[in-house]
Amino acid sequence: TKRSSSSKLGAAYNDATLVSALVDGTSGTVAWSYNWGSAVGGDMPDGVEYVPMLWGADSTYTEGWATAVETALDSGSAYILGFNEPDMSSQADLSASEAAEYYLEYITPYSGDATLVSPAVTSSSTSGEGLDWFEEFMADCGSCEISALAVHWYGDSVSELKTFITEAITTAADYGISEVWLTEFALSSDEDGISDASTAAAFLEEAIPWLEEQDELTRYSYFYVADGYLLTDGVINSVGESYTS
Repeated sequence: TKRSSSSKLGAAYNDATLVSALVDGTSGTVAWSYNWGSAVGGDMPDGVEYVPMLWGADSTYTEGWATAVETALDSGSAYILGFNEPDMSSQADLSASEAAEYYLEYITPYSGDATLVSPAVTSSSTSGEGLDWFEEFMADCGSCEISALAVHWYGDSVSELKTFITEAITTAADYGISEVWLTEFALSSDEDGISDASTAAAFLEEAIPWLEEQDELTRYSYFYVADGYLLTDGVINSVGESYTS
């Protein structure tokens, strides 16, 4: 049975035209979207809120940021996402203190106009990464006006996902943050494309109801709306159906 709607389920995309493929026929299940960028890059289907992100802190991202984020807010965006995996050298690659400084400069000024989401950290349990990085960041970002913690998860089972999300919810609560966003998640075997559709579908069919039940987990988006993942030749596939039904 299809859910009538979900205020939590998101569409992570690079190509805006593909979001409608996920939305069509899913009874308004998709509530929000993001593209790891600050501009929507096309038209979102009705009822899908685009959320802008400041991916990193170098000039590539910061130069057009003010214009882009104001455009997004004017178009109905109610949230702003922080940096993408600053705890990873291959991604935004920022120390906790650097990230706090840039967050205060570029994102906190919009606290009166939007709900601010933390940088998205990985599920790494290595010291100085993942939730450990987030705790260091919050030590420097007490005045950042952050209202939600964003996390990514890649792993091998629903039980691992549950353990991590439960830990994230507890960690957020330590800082008075009552919302957690899971802005990327998938089985590790599916990071470079779905390796086995039935395995991925079964994972989602078990994970999604649990994510829906966690009150503090307010938004989630599977990785991601693209061919080889939730779509095949631009059309929703069995994994996409499992995600949205």
